[in-house]
Amino acid sequence: MAFMFSTFHHQPQRLHLPTEPSKMPLSSFCSRLSFLSISLFLSLTPTLQIPLVAPITKDPSTQLYTLSLFLKTPLQHTTLHLDLGSSLTWLLCDSTYTSSSSHHIPCNTSLCDSFPSNACSNDTCALFPENPLTRTTLLDTALIDSLALPTYDTSSQSPLVLISDFIFSCAVAHLLQGLATNVTGLAALGRSNNSLPAQISIALSSPHSFSLCLPASSNTGAAIFASTSISYFFSSKIDLTYTPLVLNPVAETVVTHNSQPSDEYFINVTSIKINGKALPIDASILTVDQTGFGGTKISTAEPYTVLESSIYKLFVQFFVNEASAFNLTVTEAVEPFGVCYSAGDLTETRVGPAVPTVDLVMHSEEVFWRIFGGNSMVRIEKGGVDVWCLGFVDGGIRRRTAVVIGGHQMEDNVVQFDLDSNRFGFTSSLLLQGAKCANLNFTNLTNPIN
Repeated sequence: MAFMFSTFHHQPQRLHLPTEPSKMPLSSFCSRLSFLSISLFLSLTPTLQIPLVAPITKDPSTQLYTLSLFLKTPLQHTTLHLDLGSSLTWLLCDSTYTSSSSHHIPCNTSLCDSFPSNACSNDTCALFPENPLTRTTLLDTALIDSLALPTYDTSSQSPLVLISDFIFSCAVAHLLQGLATNVTGLAALGRSNNSLPAQISIALSSPHSFSLCLPASSNTGAAIFASTSISYFFSSKIDLTYTPLVLNPVAETVVTHNSQPSDEYFINVTSIKINGKALPIDASILTVDQTGFGGTKISTAEPYTVLESSIYKLFVQFFVNEASAFNLTVTEAVEPFGVCYSAGDLTETRVGPAVPTVDLVMHSEEVFWRIFGGNSMVRIEKGGVDVWCLGFVDGGIRRRTAVVIGGHQMEDNVVQFDLDSNRFGFTSSLLLQGAKCANLNFTNLTNPIN
């Protein structure tokens, strides 16, 4: 699908604000900035090669992630559900939606024709926003409005960049079912040319790449757009390991269009090791076939990694066996988990409880994503129970995707989706280097009010 701008052109601008240096967290910066009335706009050069950032928080009730940005005119702080695999950003457009810059997309224009849905309603271009959790959708109006994100710019005190023609879909309230209560829509980060990172890249002529640093618990992490570099944000050197992205030829959306490939992110996990010992997994289910089944997907829609039943049984068997060398004895499990240990029996380390390591081996034996206790185990304290549970769940038999890497396994790691180079980058736990997503270096962002 070609993304066409012959009718509408993105116009990036930098919003210049009177500022004073501050070391306030990004979440506080965005919260306070939302109360400002922005009035002064300065033109930018067509290419912007500095990162744009958006805070990410974790919703405790759903264990899902939200992303905050600015929309409309005047700019309003907006919180959206973060979804890695979705193609299209959507927003609740009820009677409270007010913006002087919003406008519809006419039917029979090149922009409208470029959308896979190619649908119209009341002479206005229409799209199919989708809730990835409930797998519900509906036809609703396509809309264009202003989007703004803070920059990370060491040479300037101009914290916001405006994209005046951001395309998304309207939606109705019932599409919010299952999402965090404070969100008013969904931020789509999928491979689609209509996703949030794709539109940023097109508007700013910047790298089509973004990174996520998902926070643990109630802390704040960040999404980093328009840059392949993450060195800005850490006081120590953080290296990424890369493996190719794999294209799933069949989309799993509710509404599919002309056998389009999936906009979700797949990687080639060739084996799984517990303490260096490989599970005897049927290799065929670790490869995406021509019908779209099998393989490994990276998803923020799943709080914990989901394994096809045959993999899960081997995983638990090997983990429990290796954990016995740590003098750990399985106790009563707490749903949705199948293996738990008394918290008093585990030793704490800087990367979480001391348990067997889990390695996701990629295209080469030398390329693997190591998961330590902080990402493999989940602490549960309630009703007099205090246990650490193995944070992997049984996805059942004949599952479409054999391995779905969930949010918990990505927390306090950096993951990068580099579409220009068709590769996926990852660290291991940042805790190894005394870092975490909650203390990213945002000191070059500025505080516009005292």
